[in-house]
Amino acid sequence: MRPRFTVLAALATGIGIGLAGCGQQPAAVSPARQGGQADTSSRADPAAGWAGGYCGAVTHLVRTLSTLPAVDPSSPARASSTSSRMLGSVVGGIDQTVAGLDRLGSPPVGADQAREELVHDLVSVRRRADDVRRRIDSARNPAAISVALGEARGTLDEVGRLDLLKALQATPELSAAGKRAPECQPLVVPPAPR
Repeated sequence: MRPRFTVLAALATGIGIGLAGCGQQPAAVSPARQGGQADTSSRADPAAGWAGGYCGAVTHLVRTLSTLPAVDPSSPARASSTSSRMLGSVVGGIDQTVAGLDRLGSPPVGADQAREELVHDLVSVRRRADDVRRRIDSARNPAAISVALGEARGTLDEVGRLDLLKALQATPELSAAGKRAPECQPLVVPPAPR
């Protein structure tokens, strides 16, 4: 079974996202690889360097999703404002991830199509999330708010279905490099049972 981010699809109480391994300290990411920059000091293993930069880039979205603000369902107005804030966080996390993947560039071995497809998917979901956020912000009656909140749930489901490790799984070389790159460990190695 290949690792996928379908784990993100678990929605709690309508619009919360649970991630496997929540509560664990995030792995330290070297400044060179933070935000999708390949570590130029790893010339001996360029595939692992690229994989580390890739994982650094997608980690922005993973961290954003793991720390989403909670939705307050106490009233339609509170549900709207907190849902809007949550979708704004998702948009910001996607923006950081896309920027990191763009800075990273092509991998040393194959898989550029997979990276480009992920960027395309992220940009599409980001656009929908921002559109839904705007509809939530402009909704004034309970029926419109209810419809917009349902769209927010659908957008979060889309984010949960994204295969963030797509480019690492595109070739056996990059898959192996992802296992060697320290930045990828929290993403590609299943957490130990508790």
